[in-house]
Amino acid sequence: MAADIAEQPAGYARLLEGAPAAAIAEVAARIAEQRPRHVVFVGRGTSDHAALYGAYLTEIRLGIPVGLASPSAITLYGARPDLAGALVVGVSQSGGSPDLTEVLKVARESGAHTLAVTNNPASTLASAAELSIDVSAGHERAVAATKTYTAELLSLLLLVEGIRGGGDGRPAADERAALAELPQLAEETLGGHGADELAQRYRFASRMVTTGRGYAYPTARETALKLMETSYLPALAFSGADLLHGPLAMTDPDVPVLAVVGSGPGGGSMADVVTRLGERRADVVTIGAHDIAGASGRLAVPEVDERYAPLLDILPLQKLALALALARGEDPDAPRGLKKVTATL
Repeated sequence: MAADIAEQPAGYARLLEGAPAAAIAEVAARIAEQRPRHVVFVGRGTSDHAALYGAYLTEIRLGIPVGLASPSAITLYGARPDLAGALVVGVSQSGGSPDLTEVLKVARESGAHTLAVTNNPASTLASAAELSIDVSAGHERAVAATKTYTAELLSLLLLVEGIRGGGDGRPAADERAALAELPQLAEETLGGHGADELAQRYRFASRMVTTGRGYAYPTARETALKLMETSYLPALAFSGADLLHGPLAMTDPDVPVLAVVGSGPGGGSMADVVTRLGERRADVVTIGAHDIAGASGRLAVPEVDERYAPLLDILPLQKLALALALARGEDPDAPRGLKKVTATL
């Protein structure tokens, strides 16, 4: 897991340069020509969190309504929704889950355009789709996904900005210049400190809460999953808004809270959430570029455009999940009962 985490800056550079970037631009240009009226994302686990990020990007940057599919409606209940004219995007690091493949098959039969975003271009998911994107993360050693997750995020970012950018499917020039800084920023973020100290602080925690809004919400959900699958620590993920609608009542000094607070509207709205948590004397650690009143600590990340922040915010949290698992005497490379490819129907 440590090796996979460390490879992410190089993975960003690989996706941003040469053949991978050109392939994504070609797909983006095709989709721009198709002009879908709505988009449906489908994924499971970590890839579902990447899909949620893609949903935020699509609605905010492209102004196209987005839905997240429920695969069981099709695979268990036999539903055949009319998806004519839609773009249906399956996101899966392995591309091997039968239910995601079935969703794309049914969608294509109903007249939808289909796209697979996967780390396995020879997978059944990629074969079932009209178009496919190889996230080019390379072999991932650990069961817990790290570099494939961020490769999915960056691929979706390049896709959406390519659709928005113009006829050649490439992001606008100023966008490309900003994206080119991500590998170095990721390197700097991974070189930061704090995860090991937090792991010792939380090694005996019985539960944890993660929270964020907007682009940061997928990061909160992915962090909770990483903590659960590597440390077996019950972790509940909430959007900052949902946390205030009831779950805030369960927070207290014994329930650590990891709050992702970036720049932009999403990060700005989280300041009030952190204040409310502080009023309950919750043990709040923020993930962001600035200290926030009410927090007892911070995992530092560089300040970037809110759209790019999920590519950096998750890095110290992956390190925390790794360090916490080791501190609790667990093996984060081989979580009990889990396999790299999970096939669901």
